Order: sequence, then structure tokens, then C-alpha cells
Amino acid sequence: MAQPNAYWNNKVVLVTGGSSGIGLAIARLLAAGGAHVWLAARRQADLESALAQVEAARHSSTQRFSIVSADLSVSAQASEAVSRVIEASGPPDVIINSAGAAHPGYVQDLSLDVFRWMMDVNYFATVHVIKAALPAMIRRRSGHIINISSVVGFAGAFGYTAYGASKFAVAGFSEVLRAELKPHGICVSVVFPTDTDTPQLAYENQYKPPETKALDGLQTAGALSAEKVASAILHQAERCRFFIFPSSDARLMYILSTKLPKSLVFTVIDWLTMRGHK
Repeated sequence: MAQPNAYWNNKVVLVTGGSSGIGLAIARLLAAGGAHVWLAARRQADLESALAQVEAARHSSTQRFSIVSADLSVSAQASEAVSRVIEASGPPDVIINSAGAAHPGYVQDLSLDVFRWMMDVNYFATVHVIKAALPAMIRRRSGHIINISSVVGFAGAFGYTAYGASKFAVAGFSEVLRAELKPHGICVSVVFPTDTDTPQLAYENQYKPPETKALDGLQTAGALSAEKVASAILHQAERCRFFIFPSSDARLMYILSTKLPKSLVFTVIDWLTMRGHK
């Protein structure tokens, strides 16, 4: 039997959005790495199915795996979920905030409810979980918080006014959090995935305007598998990197969007979106 990963072995890890997609892929790898894993999501049936997959990947019989059903966008439910983890397993060593949703569309067509939904699920759920867990983590003076943003969390993309704003919020929150928690011995990372082959991507592809689909061409490798993204996230997190780029495309897009003059970046984006419009 392969040896567990030294960084993750015996750590208590809370994975939100752990019932599917990137969150579930991360949880399976954590189980293989020797971690004790908690999965948090809304739907009990999906959590039970995910739990079976995570248990099947376990490294040893001494590992513990559990689930907690909660709507993390509701602060009281997030607090209750974190309390259950702490009571059963102690303060989490690692929190991976993977819960999220995306609903693209033209800004004039998106209802205000969609904007609130994106902020609740992508941003406030992240804040709620961290706020609930921080007192215990600060007392222990150790831990690692990993927040999953998106490439549209640093570069505005056509069709993503609601989703992009929420992921910009996650990135900005993470940057300030890094500075504030460093004196407490707590590492913070923020992840910028490109399109990943998950049920969430299948959902949002139904609503992408043609201009948005034209921008998909910037991702040269196409949609990545959730397993590949999860592996890259955990590998880079082991070194306590703040910026985590699961693919070379994501890293290149960050460099181009932050280092080049914005006027040039906008010219390229406008050209691509115009092709989609035509």
C-alpha cells in the first residue's frame, strides 16, 4: 500500500461543496492521502453517495469520514455545521471552500435574485464557514484555509456579471484574510480554476451567451477534469502558496490580465466577444 501524503496525513479537513465536482475530487484525494474528511453540502442524498466514494479511497481503517447537510449561505446553518465538526473531530486543520454555483447571462436579462444567489452561495457561504471556524483555529494558532475563486475572479469575462463579481469578492476577501491570519499561524490560499468538467459546467453551458462561448477559446486545453484540478490544488497547497493556479492556462491568463496594460487586454477581449456576437 502506498504511503499517505505527509502534509495531509491525519489532518481533519472540511470540504464544502464536497458532494460533487472539484470538492468531491479533492475529498477522494484527501482520503487517499490519509486525511480525516468532512463533506458539507445541501443535499443529504448526494452527500451519502459522495461519502461512499470517499470511504472507498481511504488509506487506512483508522481514518474517519463524515457528512453534514447544511445551506452554508445561511449563517446559522454554517455555524451549526462547523460546530458539529469541532465537537466530533476538533477544530479543522484545513478548510476547503469549494461550494459554489455559476449562472451566466446578459446583465439586462439576469434578475436581481441571480445576483443575490451568486453572492450568497459563492461569497457569503465562504465567509460564514470561515467566521464559524476561526475562533478555534486562532486559539490553536495553526490551520490552512483554501478558498476556490475562478479565473473570472481576477479578469472580468463577458456574461459573468453576477458570478464574476462574487468570485472577485472571494479573491479580495482571501487577500485580506491572508494578511490578517498570518500572525496567527494560519495559511490562506485562493484558487483560480478555468473551466472544469463538472455538473456545474454542464449547467452553466446552457446559459452562456455566444460571446461567452467565444472566450472559452482562451483555454487551450479545453475543460479540465475535476481530478486533475483537485490534484493540482492539493499539490500547490502543500507549499502554502497563496495563489494557486490549477493549470498553465490559468497562470498565463493571470499574468496577461494583471501585467499587460488593461487597454490591450480589453482590445483582445472585445475582439473575441465580437466574433461570438457575429
